[in-house]
Amino acid sequence: MSTRDAGLLLGSLVLACAVFLPSARAGEWNAMTRMTFNTPVEIPGRVLPAGTHLSVLENNQSDRNIVRIYNADQSRLYANLMTIPTHRPKSTNHTEVEFVVRSQQKPEALFKWYYPGRLTGYEFLYSTRHEKEFNRDGKRYVTAGPMNAASSRVSQG
Repeated sequence: MSTRDAGLLLGSLVLACAVFLPSARAGEWNAMTRMTFNTPVEIPGRVLPAGTHLSVLENNQSDRNIVRIYNADQSRLYANLMTIPTHRPKSTNHTEVEFVVRSQQKPEALFKWYYPGRLTGYEFLYSTRHEKEFNRDGKRYVTAGPMNAASSRVSQG
């Protein structure tokens, strides 16, 4: 094999790798999102304290419906949560979350999470008891993003 042939082979290999490698920006694969809540927020199985939390997709290519919720510096895992895909009609360039607003004695419940630029989001799965309670209380949703957050501030991390 000549030097020229070896160069062509190496160049072709580099080009093939560049074409077939995933083209995701850093952070898009795990959809890491920083959320700051002014008040406690319920998630399935627990209530998060007011403060900053990170939502991260599980690094599992076969199941992209597991969301992990951590504290701000990822030193404490609050929950591994199962979700189901949910869709919205139009994507935005910022993170959006939907809450179930409940009586004043109970915290808002985090219901859906949409990563910027995606039509498909993640709907959190609550117990049957909670679902009945949400339906009974009217299941009013409040959408929050970086500019219109009523009780929270969310940002792409």
